[in-house]
Amino acid sequence: MDALLNAADSALRTLFVTPRASRECPTLPEQSPAPELTEEERRLSGALMRVNHVGEVCAQALYTAQALAARLPRGDRPPSEALARQLELAGREETDHLAWTQTRLDELGAKPSLLNPLWYAGAFGLGLLAGRMGPGVSLGFVVETERQVEAHLAGHMDRLPEGDQASRAIVAQMKDDEARHARDAREAGGMDLPAPVKGLMRAPARVMTTVAHRI
Repeated sequence: MDALLNAADSALRTLFVTPRASRECPTLPEQSPAPELTEEERRLSGALMRVNHVGEVCAQALYTAQALAARLPRGDRPPSEALARQLELAGREETDHLAWTQTRLDELGAKPSLLNPLWYAGAFGLGLLAGRMGPGVSLGFVVETERQVEAHLAGHMDRLPEGDQASRAIVAQMKDDEARHARDAREAGGMDLPAPVKGLMRAPARVMTTVAHRI
């Protein structure tokens, strides 16, 4: 019951409470004053950071669901508190990302996705399914998710306006953190998921990024 209540609390905090970061928002060294963004550049940065914010909403859902699944017994397999704590630790770092992207959206005058509750629910369901399939699959799901997110963030580094140093610094730090989460999950025993499963994971991600870019 405690695990279920914690999962519900995490959902409410993610969707309805302003997140607070435990780390300072990253910045790039300033070689010269940052140029003013044009209106078109501001709209592009806002749309890209909204997509990144949605990704962090989904990350909260995934890690919360997988930690919940790790604490629930399944058949003759006992709960794994150690796995749950590892997932929660990574989730806390993702909370930094959630706070940073929210702050940057505010600075750009952009709004979060109106569909965040839907994105959260879908990601929670996927995370719960992966978590119930055992530690190897759950950690393998983390590995593949973080690798796909890392590639997605690399693409955003190419698309963000050159003058938007603040957004670029945030995305660069997020990219480094996601790569580390993938390495940690692999070292903890994450299995390599079959290619068809990886492909299926990309499909909802493409839908999310396409829709969240606009809504």
